Amino acid sequence: MAYLKVNGKLVELNEDGFLVHPEEWSEDVARAYGALVNIAEFTDNHWRVIYYLRDYYERFRIAPMIRKLCKDTGLALKEIEDLFPPGPAKGACKVAGLPKPAGCL
Repeated sequence: MAYLKVNGKLVELNEDGFLVHPEEWSEDVARAYGALVNIAEFTDNHWRVIYYLRDYYERFRIAPMIRKLCKDTGLALKEIEDLFPPGPAKGACKVAGLPKPAGCL
C-alpha cells in the first residue's frame, strides 16, 4: 500500500493512488495530492470542481460525466485539464477524494 503524508499523518492509498478510506478526505488531503501533481496553489476554480465532484458523488454515488462537469461548473474541458494535470477523471476525482471512476484507466 502507498500512503500520502498529510499534516504528519499517513493517509492510506490503494494501488491506483485513490483514498482507501474516503472519509479521511479534507482540504489538506487535496492540497497534498495537488503537490504530487504540481498544483502549486489551489484557485477558486480548483475548489469549484472539487466541491462539485464531492457533492455530485454524495448525491448519486458515481462521478459525473465530463460533459456534465464542464456544463455545471461553467469550465471548458481544457480549463479543467489545466487545473488537474492528470486529467479531469483521474486527477480531479483523486484530489476530491472520490473512488476511481468507472472506465478510468
